[in-house]
Amino acid sequence: MQFIDTHCHLDAAEFGDTQALLINEAMSAGVGAIVIPSVDASNFATVQKICAQHANCAPAFGIHPMYVDRAKRSDLDLLREFIQQHHPVAVGEIGLDFFVENFDREHQEYYFSAQLKLAQAFDLPVLLHIRKAQDTILKHLRRTPVRGGIAHAFNGSPQQAAEFIKLGFKLGFGGAMTYPRATRLRELAATLPLDSIVLETDSPDIPPAFLRRGEPNRPGFLPRIAGTLAELRHLPLEEIARITSANAVAALPGLK
Repeated sequence: MQFIDTHCHLDAAEFGDTQALLINEAMSAGVGAIVIPSVDASNFATVQKICAQHANCAPAFGIHPMYVDRAKRSDLDLLREFIQQHHPVAVGEIGLDFFVENFDREHQEYYFSAQLKLAQAFDLPVLLHIRKAQDTILKHLRRTPVRGGIAHAFNGSPQQAAEFIKLGFKLGFGGAMTYPRATRLRELAATLPLDSIVLETDSPDIPPAFLRRGEPNRPGFLPRIAGTLAELRHLPLEEIARITSANAVAALPGLK
């Protein structure tokens, strides 16, 4: 039984230099592969180094919408170079975040659009960050079609979910669905087509309900998070592992 963590920031400062321990812990728990997305040009190289050292880790390179305020146009050239040289499984983490205070919508949309064009040029899927921007993201995806990917930490409506699925996307579910009060999200996890769902931790963020307050999320927790999906779907955990891992490879063919 092997799971795939489709979104894990193993390079985060919270983890210091413990990546090898965290990866070994995850593998022992049944996690067979980990996708590590970057967030801006300053950590492209760090993400690549971790993935080069650990065969079960795969990189994605992109500029996160919450980091575009410090991005430069030349960072897009660097992104192109990293894609050409290192063959990531996706362009990401990219997207739009209209939840943060004082966001610059025009700036975010410029970098999102430019990165979609890069994904299109290299025929790569994308890892999408979406907060309060579902419909605007969909508008950009229709304008610049890409090879699908994953809508990370999906929290839209059933109708929006259907639109992402039509465009070839899988929907990422993680620790947030483990909270009993997250009724709308749990309903989505229980009722969306199972072949559209992938699992993720977003470590060290989005800690599941079973962690102590302030404790960082870790990729080794993915099977326990998957247990919630198994309960919601009334399926054996082994079946959840098989289906969601197949979905992840379908979304990110570079994982093969």
